[in-house]
Amino acid sequence: MIDDLSLRWKIPLRVMAAVLGTALAVTVAMIARERNELRQSLTSHAMSLGRVMANTLVAPVLHDDLWRAFEILQSGRETSPAAPELQAEVMLVVDRQARVFAASRPRDFPVGLDLARRKDAYGLLPEQMKGIEAREQRVFEPEHSPLFFVISPLVADAVPLGYVVLGYSKAAFGPRFVNLVMNSAVVTLLVLLVILPISWYFARKTGEPLLALSEAMRQVPGELGTARLPELPSSRDEIGQLGDAFRRMVGELREKQELEEQMIASQRLAAVGRLSAGIAHEINNPLGGMLTAITTYRRHGNGDPLALETFSLLERGLDQIRNTVAALLVETKAKDRAFAPTDIDDLLILVDAEASARAVTLSVGGRLESPLPLPATLLRQIVLNLLLNAVAAADHGGKVRIGMEAKDDMLRLSVCNDGAHIPDEQMAHLFEPFASGREKGHGLGLWVVYQIVKQLNGGLTVDSEPGNTTFRIEIPYGQA
Repeated sequence: MIDDLSLRWKIPLRVMAAVLGTALAVTVAMIARERNELRQSLTSHAMSLGRVMANTLVAPVLHDDLWRAFEILQSGRETSPAAPELQAEVMLVVDRQARVFAASRPRDFPVGLDLARRKDAYGLLPEQMKGIEAREQRVFEPEHSPLFFVISPLVADAVPLGYVVLGYSKAAFGPRFVNLVMNSAVVTLLVLLVILPISWYFARKTGEPLLALSEAMRQVPGELGTARLPELPSSRDEIGQLGDAFRRMVGELREKQELEEQMIASQRLAAVGRLSAGIAHEINNPLGGMLTAITTYRRHGNGDPLALETFSLLERGLDQIRNTVAALLVETKAKDRAFAPTDIDDLLILVDAEASARAVTLSVGGRLESPLPLPATLLRQIVLNLLLNAVAAADHGGKVRIGMEAKDDMLRLSVCNDGAHIPDEQMAHLFEPFASGREKGHGLGLWVVYQIVKQLNGGLTVDSEPGNTTFRIEIPYGQA
């Protein structure tokens, strides 16, 4: 159906329909007008010819000169080829009793034929002839007949002799009407040939912004990020106003979507944080007692070398458990030294062994010129976790790059690798504890990074695509 077509087709088709409808209405009006004018012209011509024939045929009728009457009738039928519709179908001269005296078609209307005996339209003529006065002419159009007649009285010295009957065919109007329709069709076709490309051009100009708006609407709400808002109309007309309203709506939907995602992430992280804090405190209580017992033994024990070695091993294991618990809590550390350029060199040395094992190349973009008023322990933990994750995610023989810039009281760090990208379903849970996407690893590294960055009033973003995954961190230090 036309309602389901694109605007590219609707507008030209409707323009064509309007042109055709207008052409049809104009043609019908012209045919009706032409018919009336032709009928009036033919009637006027027939009545004029009838008067002339009636005056000319008086003498032949008085002298009973059939041949002369026939010649006059034949000469009256000769008309111009340019107007064949003005030629009478038949001409008759009848007496007062409606008997034929002479006819232009003598075989069909022989002399002495009583018209009243005919069963066609001619048989109705005698009734029409009654009551016609000497100077009166009558036009007679029988129903359901292809003919119409003009009856003129034949009078000599005020004495009625008979009647001159001129019969005309209505079908004679047909060729002129057909010619009129053909001319109208040609003009309509020419108009369509001119209007069609123009209407197509304007349909395209009008439809393009609406199609762009329709395409953008189809992406709402599931694909807000890919909605092509710059392609929407920006004019001042109604379509442009609709495009502006749609932009505002998409912007508000995006803000709403981002707020919902942030709220969900905050609620999820808060729940996990409360769970982690409860577990950490439950672990710290017996852990502190065990470490205190080891310290007491060292001070007051018998100094057995094997026992001391065993207790040292236990102490290192317990310290590792304590560090893991501290990572879960991400508690605020005591006052720490400032983060210095040498810290980056230390971190690269720590990661070098892991990178060498995977043949990963480490590179640094940018350097710090002086220490920054930021806690070195926390920043070292951030960078170390990101570097270890990047080395683990990079392809064998791949590259890991760390970039840094301190400008306008803002430290900007970036760590990127050339490994496989992070899937969308994993990205939603990237900073949750124990949500590692690798077989090895406990999934606490990014959780710790996220918590420390938030603790330092910073921001963290991730961009991941095949062959390039980048973590970007911004931390202000002007207030420290």
